[in-house]
Amino acid sequence: MRKRLKSAEPARLHLILMLILTFSTGVIDAVGYLGLDRVFTGNMTGNVVILGMALIGGNNLPVVGPSIALGCFMLGAVIAGRTLRPEPAGWSRRTTALLAAVGVTMTAVAAVLFVHAPHGGDPVTLAITGALAVAMGIQAATARHLSVKDVTTVVVTSTLTGLAADSRLGGGKGAHAGRRFSAVVLILAGATVGAALLHLHPGYGVLLTAVLTVSVALAGGTARLRAQAPAAEPAVPAESR
Repeated sequence: MRKRLKSAEPARLHLILMLILTFSTGVIDAVGYLGLDRVFTGNMTGNVVILGMALIGGNNLPVVGPSIALGCFMLGAVIAGRTLRPEPAGWSRRTTALLAAVGVTMTAVAAVLFVHAPHGGDPVTLAITGALAVAMGIQAATARHLSVKDVTTVVVTSTLTGLAADSRLGGGKGAHAGRRFSAVVLILAGATVGAALLHLHPGYGVLLTAVLTVSVALAGGTARLRAQAPAAEPAVPAESR
């Protein structure tokens, strides 16, 4: 029983941390779409659809921004994939380092946004888009390596599909309904918060995401160190010395 509880504790923590990152994705995508000329930096499905419509001139949709986001997201995923390839699934020092790097990148982007207002097609804005997409690609690949079921942190389409198909109405038993529903609600809440923060300044949404990501990295890294710490040796009775 004790072993089962110990194995469940990291899994539960990882679930909570990935749900936090799901919320932060909603924030960053709201900032990207509303503040960076209709570009998603986390949800690549949205960019593919935008590009498909833009290729035939649909409503003056952007092409350069979504293209940069797609390429940079894949670059970030490649970086995280190669970094984590030698590691077994689960949290490691490299996981902490990658998520910390994502947080630092977003902090730098927020700083730039506070001194440079984003404009569609502006080189600095496109650079911001690329940096955020690289960071989100790293986050998505890191979450994938952690293998928290039904929580990818960047998309909820498959989560919604599983929630409906495995529900009682779908003939299932409602497996993982709680985490699936939480992921959908959190990305929705994140998008709402991100849109609200845009009324103040686009940098606030990115800064909030940076704080959340660094906090996740620290929490996961601290938990890993505690789990690996050797148990304290029992005290030796004085009379046996």
